[in-house]
Amino acid sequence: LSATCGDVFNIQIVPSGLIHFELTDSALGTWLQSLVGEMGRWGGGEMREMGRWGGGEMREMGRQGDKGTRGQGRRSHNQCPMPNAQRPMPNLLFPIQHAHARCCSLVLLGHREGLIQLREPQAKDSYSFGNLISPNPVPWLNGDGRLQFNQPDEYRLIGELVGVVDNIECPDIGGSVKWEKAAFNLSQAFEDFWRNCRIWGEVKIMSPELAQARLGLLMATQSVLKFILEEKLKTCAPLDL
Repeated sequence: LSATCGDVFNIQIVPSGLIHFELTDSALGTWLQSLVGEMGRWGGGEMREMGRWGGGEMREMGRQGDKGTRGQGRRSHNQCPMPNAQRPMPNLLFPIQHAHARCCSLVLLGHREGLIQLREPQAKDSYSFGNLISPNPVPWLNGDGRLQFNQPDEYRLIGELVGVVDNIECPDIGGSVKWEKAAFNLSQAFEDFWRNCRIWGEVKIMSPELAQARLGLLMATQSVLKFILEEKLKTCAPLDL
């Protein structure tokens, strides 16, 4: 097992005879990068090709072990239809949409501040979030080959992402998933992350790669929230609110 899975899992046999599998930091970084690479592209049909989640690597690994009134007077792609009986209740929907919009605004702020570089839009208000020019890949790992992250809320957000993506990729359980609840839990993990894990100020100056990795987590979160909103909940994923 170590010979065939050593780059993906750390493997340990414990005294009870059980085999413990721990995903390596490098494999987790590769998986997160695959989410960033899909940012902004879903909703046009590409996500129906499920192998595009990192070439299907995560599936194989699993086998192994302020709402305001801005814009009411103008028509835009951010205007969302009102929920009906087939759509999630507004008290769950708004926090999900707010988290998505907040991710978008923070990523664009990172672009304006020079922490990351996105490909310039070809049309007004249509940044192609999936086209990250630099840093590419995101510096997920430090010089010791470990993940940059050092706060519990970073790992909670990663854990929620893993759980949601597992549900998306596994058709045997996907039909029974309560997507509004899954997306709501992801949005709450994002809120805790944003509240407790800084990107700007001292972090940007003293630890720019950590700031970039945290922006990478925002990109990954945006991509997953966008897919759930548009493909599972059949509503819009607003760029701003």
